[in-house]
Amino acid sequence: MSEAAAGRSVISPGATLAAMRQARIDLAAACRMAARLDWQEAVANHFSMAMSADGRQFLMNPLWRHFSRMRASDFLLLEVEAGVAPNSAPVDRTAWAIHGTMHAHLPRARCILHVHPPHATAWSCLADPGIRPIDQTSARFYQRVAIDTDYGGMADNVAEGMRLMRTLADKNVLIMGNHGVLVVGDTVAGTFDALYHLERACRTLLLAYSTGQPLRVLPDDVAEKTALAWERQDEQAAEHFEQIKALLDATDSSYRE
Repeated sequence: MSEAAAGRSVISPGATLAAMRQARIDLAAACRMAARLDWQEAVANHFSMAMSADGRQFLMNPLWRHFSRMRASDFLLLEVEAGVAPNSAPVDRTAWAIHGTMHAHLPRARCILHVHPPHATAWSCLADPGIRPIDQTSARFYQRVAIDTDYGGMADNVAEGMRLMRTLADKNVLIMGNHGVLVVGDTVAGTFDALYHLERACRTLLLAYSTGQPLRVLPDDVAEKTALAWERQDEQAAEHFEQIKALLDATDSSYRE
């Protein structure tokens, strides 16, 4: 068992102390805001961020810690070793099956956020949870979402993690049927922004469907044009996350500790 797998601070050559510190702060801020938005399912959801170039060394929240209490120093620095979960670190089996597997085999997934937000989770329970582009926000996800329709129980083994990874394929958003959602990205800020808008898109769709009236779905060309415009909003996503940290700082900055 390496020091990283045991949860002790080991810095890979590609991750500076400053980068590690910033990742911890951003992950803690994401957890705190997710708790405020009622996205977490008790103490069962997890956020992670790769620290090594190959993704096999990553930060993740520990076993059974509520998002509203997460601090930067609480995140465990873990390392994938032949797909075996670390025995000496407090890690949830389902978190290791999903996050550990994806970080080990999908290096492009630098940040992985998995939660059960109310609207997106309700949407995942529909027979057809495809996101139809009915407004500017839902159009962000036009043809950019993978859907898992083969839920078979708790994702507590590597095989299930591999299945979810294959389902995600080349997408960044996975609607986990009868379960929740998972979003991957390059940074905590960008991934959180995508998750935020995914939940809002699902809320809008649920509200629109609840009227019982026919939907006015955007034409394919307009939906694609809108989705491409969203992909050029990296600066806005970064500023969105800076504003989130400012809001947290105004009331409780302990997430930075």
